[in-house]
Amino acid sequence: MAMATPTPTKTPVDKSKRSHSHHHSHESSSSSLSRFEAYNRLQAAAVAFGEKLPIPEIVALGGQSDGKSSLLEALLGFRFNVREVEMGTRRPLILQMVHDPSAHEPRCRFQEEDSEEYGSPVVSASTVADIIKSRTEALLKKTKASVTSKPIVMRAEFAHCPNLTIIDTPGFVLKAKKGEPENTPEEILSMVKSLASPPHRILLFLQQSSVEWCSSLWLDSIREIDPTFRRTVIVVSKFDNRLKEFSDRWEVDRYLGASGYLGENTRPFFVALPKDRNTISNDEFRRQISQVDAEVLHHLHNGIKGGYDEEKFRPYIGFCSLREYLESELQKRYKEAAPATLALLEQRCSEVNIELARMDSKIQATSDVSHLRKSAMMHAASISNHVGVLIDGAADPAPEQWGKTTEEERSESGIGNWPGVTVDIKPANAILRLYGGAAFERILHEFRCAAYSIECPPVSREKVANILLAHASRGGGRGVTEAAAEIARTAARSWFAPLLDTACDRLAFVLGNLFDIALERNRSWESEYGRKTGNMDGYVGFHAALRHAYNRFIKDLAKQCKQLVRHHLDSVTSPYSQVCYENVFQGGFGSSVSSHYKYNQASAASFCLELSDSGQVLREETMRDQENIPPEKNAQQTTPGKGTEAREAPQESQMTVPETPSPDQPCDVVYPVVKKELGNCIEVGPRKRIARMTGNRNTEHLMKAHNGNSLLFGNGDSGSRSSSAYSEICSSAAQHFARIREVLVERSVTSTLNSGFLTPCRDRLVVALGLDLFAVNDEKFMDMFVAPGAIDVLQNERQSLQKRQKILQSCLNEFKTVARAL
Repeated sequence: MAMATPTPTKTPVDKSKRSHSHHHSHESSSSSLSRFEAYNRLQAAAVAFGEKLPIPEIVALGGQSDGKSSLLEALLGFRFNVREVEMGTRRPLILQMVHDPSAHEPRCRFQEEDSEEYGSPVVSASTVADIIKSRTEALLKKTKASVTSKPIVMRAEFAHCPNLTIIDTPGFVLKAKKGEPENTPEEILSMVKSLASPPHRILLFLQQSSVEWCSSLWLDSIREIDPTFRRTVIVVSKFDNRLKEFSDRWEVDRYLGASGYLGENTRPFFVALPKDRNTISNDEFRRQISQVDAEVLHHLHNGIKGGYDEEKFRPYIGFCSLREYLESELQKRYKEAAPATLALLEQRCSEVNIELARMDSKIQATSDVSHLRKSAMMHAASISNHVGVLIDGAADPAPEQWGKTTEEERSESGIGNWPGVTVDIKPANAILRLYGGAAFERILHEFRCAAYSIECPPVSREKVANILLAHASRGGGRGVTEAAAEIARTAARSWFAPLLDTACDRLAFVLGNLFDIALERNRSWESEYGRKTGNMDGYVGFHAALRHAYNRFIKDLAKQCKQLVRHHLDSVTSPYSQVCYENVFQGGFGSSVSSHYKYNQASAASFCLELSDSGQVLREETMRDQENIPPEKNAQQTTPGKGTEAREAPQESQMTVPETPSPDQPCDVVYPVVKKELGNCIEVGPRKRIARMTGNRNTEHLMKAHNGNSLLFGNGDSGSRSSSAYSEICSSAAQHFARIREVLVERSVTSTLNSGFLTPCRDRLVVALGLDLFAVNDEKFMDMFVAPGAIDVLQNERQSLQKRQKILQSCLNEFKTVARAL
């Protein structure tokens, strides 16, 4: 299948007026030949070393069975059965054709894989085909791919071939052949497009004459690569088959023009080649090519009524016209590109020299321990400094690329949701990509939301009875209070311990991610300011050790912080702690139902400003929900110890009970408010009421039922009273639980996590890394830099660089000579 390819904007001069001898004299000119040889050597070096040089090249494109392989054989002047291996070829073939008048028989040599050297000459045509096929299969097996863009390079020296270099690409197919992956056609198309995209390459596109321009399958693909066909040469193959359909001049002129589809400045070439595939000599093959050309021209002159527009179309008909045009066009491109190629070679030689000097210094440094220590210390200190900057707040590198959302943090850390929390916790700025100190603060806010979403779990009557009866004999009403406090302490230890561990793990994950971000920030900083904090490029062992030391430091911090917050949890839930009996909580949150509700509804913003798109909606909902909070003026303020009036319990009508919060708030928790006489209710600050638990008559009324002066929790005659007592003690335990939570979250954990994680990262990280990496003897230190075989690897890299330097310098000298001859 062929693609429509027009010639360059400048149409060739009427080649029918050129003599064949003039063509050969142009070929043999010393300047063009030396230029051609210089580009061939440069091309071989580029292939061997992976250099991307804008060398003018011709890329042959077309579908299978469109005559592309036959055209390449005709250009070579001999057959090597490439048609028979085309279906097995899935990698490009660079054909370097060299016109050598002394080579009466073709000499073909293949460039060795990953080397600029060429192998021994290959004479047999079948051997050429076998090498192409075997090399293709070996590389595809190694890479486990269906196609590959790594080319095979073949140099052909022959007296009957032009000075021409063509990159032959695998033919386009619509369907994969048997045994190939189904996506092979797409892989071939993608690979060929990548080869044809560089602007320095001329596209030689073949399409057989039986295909109409309007139904060409690959024309759109060519237009995607070269929309104006400025660098595309179209070749209509098997032209002799189509000639039989024309009888009048207007028909053949309209077909040859193809202006309706390709544009006015586009002139395709029309080529026919011998169809005889029998084994014939090379001389006979070339004679048949000339004979077919002559027959086509004869038919146009004599077989068409009125002939054809010879002045307009003759330069584009026949294989010889195409061959001469391609050779002259490539030589012209070589000449035009020589100055730019010379400049680029000088640049690449300079870069390779710098690389070689760096490699020499690296090899020398393997024996200079003091130099390595200094460079490694500077690099570790720079990374530590960047980690501190990221914690303090930075937006470089781009958070959009390096930051993570809350959901991504949960997923990538493998930690998931908060244990024991059933509601979906969505902290402020959850959808923004944050890192460093910003991500740290967001997790602390998320921890607060998760903690305040946990209510005191329900306790069975049996558990309450076991605890209460054990405390009943220890001091009357005080025993009841102790029992409620013990229930709250047990629940707090059970529910908050895993929550604290999760918070430490999440924070450690955020800090662990800072290592890669600090590396990127350091690379960017060195590139921008042109300074190197110790040249550590390529020392894989050192970088692995540095990463390991950093991860161990963060892991140790997490372990220490877990112990610290567990200590705070044990302290606040200790039987000797007075948290459950405190009457006043200055400046706290959540010490009563009202204050806790206020925290969830209004004060979350004080911990984490919402900056995402949904922030405005959340703020509006928060303001609406403020209506559910009782106004301050309704509060009855009393001062403890002012007289008997202050000790009188408020009536039910005097109690302020907050309304049920909106279910839309993910972190809101409302604890049951018992509208009973529970003791004196004291207001501490705006809308803060804390029930004072005492051992007076109110407590007796709260917990005792006078049936044999014992505490009842059964369903006997005093069932209603015992049920009320059970509810009251559960309510009291819930209030104790809320007090423990407030002290733990607001007074202890937040400051502990900040000081336990962030302060060491700022102040101790560089010291910890230094002790881990550098407080060792020289032998152990050098293990990070001189691993077994590392010296040999460095020496091999140096030899490869030296070889590249030698080849590029040789090409540079050659191009200087070429430039002087221009």
